[in-house]
Amino acid sequence: MIAIVDYGVGNLFSLQSSLQFIGIDVVVTKDAKVLEECDKIILPGVGAFSDAMKKFRESGLDEVILSECKKGKPLLGICLGMQMLFERSMEYGEHKGLGLIQGSVDPIAPMITEGLKVPHIGWNALVFPKDKEISKLYTYVKEGDCVYYVHSFAATGCEVDLTAQAEYGGLLTGSVERKNVYGTQFHPEKSGEVGLNILKAFCELA
Repeated sequence: MIAIVDYGVGNLFSLQSSLQFIGIDVVVTKDAKVLEECDKIILPGVGAFSDAMKKFRESGLDEVILSECKKGKPLLGICLGMQMLFERSMEYGEHKGLGLIQGSVDPIAPMITEGLKVPHIGWNALVFPKDKEISKLYTYVKEGDCVYYVHSFAATGCEVDLTAQAEYGGLLTGSVERKNVYGTQFHPEKSGEVGLNILKAFCELA
């Protein structure tokens, strides 16, 4: 069973539908017991970091997620859900994240070529770090395959956990991984067959 965390933020239906399409047993839940009993957890998210973290903490699900991750349960954060895995975000002030991944979430404008549009919206090719093994998330895809992004902020200071980047007037963090914790800045559920294959690989993790 895969559990999608429902804390009032995120495109839950699209993600649930994508998993069901590939034959995965999935539930959308805000029930701590269900999260404790499931095999893997997906943390979605859209919108502002501070608002999302406030709702997440008020729900009490942040402590459940941290506890389950400590036990070794696989967790996948998507888009804002990935950003929430980091130590902090500098989106309209400084805000504390879950601290599961080292680094910060910062505005992309200073990282990219002047004149490029912010937010970064659209398809972009996966670029894998040259000095690392390819992440198990990418078992069924290859470098150069395209995934779909919508973001104005990107993770920095996470080179040790970096698994993919996107070239957009500079290299932006596309995905990260630390032990059983995974994150994608892009939306697998909006990335066609490539995204479905990434979700499939996550669901197959031991």
